[in-house]
Amino acid sequence: MCCDLKRRFLLLYATQKGQAKAIAEEIWLQAGAHGLEADMHCISEMDKYNLETEKDPVVIVISTTGTGDPPDTARKFVKKIQDKTLPPDHLAHLQYGLLGLGDSEYTFFCNGGKTVDRRLQELGAQHFYDTGLADDCVGLELVVDPWIDGLWLALKEVFLLKKEKEGMSNDVNAITSSLSVAPHVGHELNLSSEIRNLKLEDEGVTSSNVPSQKLVDINLLASVRDTEPSLVHSVPPISQSALGIPALPPEYIEVQFQGTHGENPHLSSLISEGTTFKVPVTKAAQLTREDAIKTALLLELDIADTAFDYQPGDAFYVICPNNVNEVEELLHILGLSERGEYFVRVEVKQGTKKKGAIRPQHIPERSTLKFILTWCLEIRAIPKKAFLRALVECTSSAGEKRRLQELCSRQGASDYTRFIRESNVCLLDLLRAFPSCKPSLNLLI
Repeated sequence: MCCDLKRRFLLLYATQKGQAKAIAEEIWLQAGAHGLEADMHCISEMDKYNLETEKDPVVIVISTTGTGDPPDTARKFVKKIQDKTLPPDHLAHLQYGLLGLGDSEYTFFCNGGKTVDRRLQELGAQHFYDTGLADDCVGLELVVDPWIDGLWLALKEVFLLKKEKEGMSNDVNAITSSLSVAPHVGHELNLSSEIRNLKLEDEGVTSSNVPSQKLVDINLLASVRDTEPSLVHSVPPISQSALGIPALPPEYIEVQFQGTHGENPHLSSLISEGTTFKVPVTKAAQLTREDAIKTALLLELDIADTAFDYQPGDAFYVICPNNVNEVEELLHILGLSERGEYFVRVEVKQGTKKKGAIRPQHIPERSTLKFILTWCLEIRAIPKKAFLRALVECTSSAGEKRRLQELCSRQGASDYTRFIRESNVCLLDLLRAFPSCKPSLNLLI
């Protein structure tokens, strides 16, 4: 089709800790499957895009930091659009959709996204898709997933209208019929959802007791009756449904074993700046009720033997090692028990399709495998859907593969919430529950 319109959109992200970037990368990955091209940039890379001349739709993913501020990477952008000398029609040509990330436990929820959204509107920019505000307090995916699902239809409608306006009538009927198959997403997209309080179990934290990893309830692994779903078992309708699963994240890390000679890096190299101190925890008390959405802990650290100055408002990082027994079990499941003390080199895989791939800064370029699993990776983290999708490719059992697909699919959203998120399932729990799943070290890192 010589006169077909190139369906490109500009994808910008503003991130503080990397979450907004990860979501933008997921949008970038999915775009190709929908016949679209995402031109992705960090919002700070203002030499690579220009909203004043942008003709294509713009999608913005932006987080919030501090007391409601835009991320550091967005400061220059926000300062530019807040110029009071700009006329009210400065961006009247612009069509955009915005996804804000925040945490409702803070006073100014999603204020980074709201600030940018409000100012773009003041400059005349128009929504082509309703703004989404995702809450990390209850789970970003509760808003992020349906927002991304609806984005594709909204973008296709923009391109359809653009084609009609430019008199390009070829294939309009075909596109219209394809859009009619999907449920209509209006510009008043309702992204609210029923949020249930997550039941938080008492970890039994005391001043002299470090909590051990909670094992998954046996009822999650095996149903009393076949008619009841569990972590490893599904029932109709999902067990009989066609599934819409996320795009497979491209591999971009390569791990090479290099023998047993050398020394591990100092822990201070795991953070971007400052000095590290090893201090004891003298007290740990749970401040929140059992039915709270998030657990808040009061930790008291003994810093009597440290030499550093601090002021009210300063921030510091706490680096905690993973449980030794859990690291050993993970090495055993991966078949790497005898190579835990081997040094490995972590590099970006040549020829990777991941845009802007770099070695994760929290992973040393060279250290022992056991050091990485102990100090650098959050092995108790609740797995994201993209990670479950990647595990599908490492699973040999057809039944286990299907269940993992269900848990990461749109159709399995409620099962994911119930059996993964609310149950605090971690990597070890998954590997115990799906024994044919043998992920590579490259994937885990």
